[in-house]
Amino acid sequence: MTEAAATSRPRRAPPRIDETKVSQALQDLFAGWRVSLKEPFKGITAAGKTAGGLFPLRKTGVSTQPLVDAAKAFLASLDAAQRAAMRFAIDSEIWRTWSNIHRNLMRHGLCMAELSDKQRELAYGVLRAGVGARAYETARNAMRLNETLAEMTGLPEEFGELFYWISIFGEPSASEPWGFQFDGHHCNVNCFVLGDQIVLSPMLLGSEPVTAEAGVYKGTTVLREEEAEGWAFMAALTREQRKKALIGMDLPFDGYASGFKDNIVVPYDGLPASEMTPQQRTQFITLIERYTDRLPGGHAQVRLDEVTAHLDATVFAWIGEFDPVSPFYYRIYNPVIFIEFYHQPGVALPNTGYNRRHAHALVRTPNGNDYGRELLRQVGSG
Repeated sequence: MTEAAATSRPRRAPPRIDETKVSQALQDLFAGWRVSLKEPFKGITAAGKTAGGLFPLRKTGVSTQPLVDAAKAFLASLDAAQRAAMRFAIDSEIWRTWSNIHRNLMRHGLCMAELSDKQRELAYGVLRAGVGARAYETARNAMRLNETLAEMTGLPEEFGELFYWISIFGEPSASEPWGFQFDGHHCNVNCFVLGDQIVLSPMLLGSEPVTAEAGVYKGTTVLREEEAEGWAFMAALTREQRKKALIGMDLPFDGYASGFKDNIVVPYDGLPASEMTPQQRTQFITLIERYTDRLPGGHAQVRLDEVTAHLDATVFAWIGEFDPVSPFYYRIYNPVIFIEFYHQPGVALPNTGYNRRHAHALVRTPNGNDYGRELLRQVGSG
């Protein structure tokens, strides 16, 4: 079956969950999520207090007009009811309700399954304009592998390539703050835009499985470079450096900064870049660039420069065994970026324990600028 055939099949959005009819464990999880959303937004911090002066309002010299044009073209394709369903205020708390869980819970906006083929392509156009070319391919492959998961599980009402929701916050503009969100299983993209500044976080991409071994998307794969380059950097360290980078052996189930964890406190544990050799620092920056190039065009360089300006304050951390086959977790963290890559146990597929078939890679902006909140605060107080 071709991709066109797969994406044009009649599909509907999966049924919304009735939380009263799920297990008590899930009810407790959902209740905990809602409690977290009532906490004032602060963002990831090292000690519970947000550091200031990290994200000034400025001109980057890199246009955001292609993204503005793509968003306007998509909005123009919608009818009034559709637009009403997916438009939110720029300061809406709806931003914070993205979720990697595959079920239709807390979803908002328009489901890709219920758009026309033309509208869907225009929606993909918003995503394409808002992220880098490699990130766009990873995001689309995560969606395609969600179709593979439907094939493997026999659950087409729970998994599928089209079970992703798009929302737009504010009015697409070359000068006023606005943004968009893609939300669904293993593809969560939050993009805030102010003038020619872009904040692309939180952004989570992943898959289970990471490679389609059969089916309509056989051969599709994600996150292999993020996995290989992270492992290779750990291998480039000395034995003593690896000891300092190692912060634990027990892998976290879902990372530290996934959905509904906007205000976590994470200390700067691990190996500081200041203790790396020049060659190691060069390799470390290349690894960081794997994530900063999730932004489009020249914005990726702007972001890399922002991150490397704090290189001496950046730490690399590792959790788990270090050998050619074991699953692992690594983190790159400084005052303006938080990156984590990690393997998980099987969730939708029956496999034993943590393994390399299930992986996530997540990027956040610490100290209050996820969702562009710190930039928006400055606009509001200006």
